[in-house]
Amino acid sequence: MQRYPRDMAGHGPDMPEARWPNGARIAVQIVLNYEEGGENNVLHGDAASEAFLSEITGAQPWPGQRHWNMETIYEYGSRAGFWRVYDLLKDKAVTVYGVATALARAPRQLKAMQDAGWEIASHGLKWVEHKDMPAEEERAQIREAIRLHTEVTGTPPRGWYTGRCSMNTVELAAEEGDFAYIADSYADDLPYWVKAGGKDQLIVPYTMDCNDMRFAIQAGFTDGAQFEGYLKDSFDMLYAEGQAGKPKMLSIGLHCRLIGRSAPAARRRSARS
Repeated sequence: MQRYPRDMAGHGPDMPEARWPNGARIAVQIVLNYEEGGENNVLHGDAASEAFLSEITGAQPWPGQRHWNMETIYEYGSRAGFWRVYDLLKDKAVTVYGVATALARAPRQLKAMQDAGWEIASHGLKWVEHKDMPAEEERAQIREAIRLHTEVTGTPPRGWYTGRCSMNTVELAAEEGDFAYIADSYADDLPYWVKAGGKDQLIVPYTMDCNDMRFAIQAGFTDGAQFEGYLKDSFDMLYAEGQAGKPKMLSIGLHCRLIGRSAPAARRRSARS
């Protein structure tokens, strides 16, 4: 009988004690996704315009055409949103999930990230869907992403997150990259190990719930206070579990074109003041 390929048990009730530095009860990861300039666009050789994660409700790809509204929403993220987020978080430990082609088109933003000492992990070659991509094509894109990332940042990426991934992504990324971690999972509140690419690969789960992408969906946040409240509730629960002897991690996902808008960012600024 063939074994079911998914792990539905995880750590189980006997949760291991994560030994965070200095005895911390919770580890908080702040992720800034840098995708602007790497999204679907016929200028980039893609078949259609972008249709994902914007304020355009029900957006659809425009085959063979550029989409002015969509393009300028993404441009807001690089032109204005990034700098607002940078001003708020430049003194914090931040991980950037950087699309390689987007980073290559953003030398001033990249320099700011590096000046702030932020970790820059790879977010793939382009911000596109991979679900229907042949495995060898995806492998080639992973290789090119690593090469281009290394060229523009000066060092190979230590972490990897595709996001719009395929069923082959984790296996291919583990094979092709010497990554300390891969983040293409939402399966736990703690890192965990898998067998992938012929080796033990650490998975550091990312998040869909503590994520500003919920400003861009119908069932999501409508103002900064809702996002702040959700993050606070998440932190409080995980911190309490840590105090009880089972430390956890909290990943917070941000996007320049979403959280970088004035209203969502205002909540963060008022909290800092």
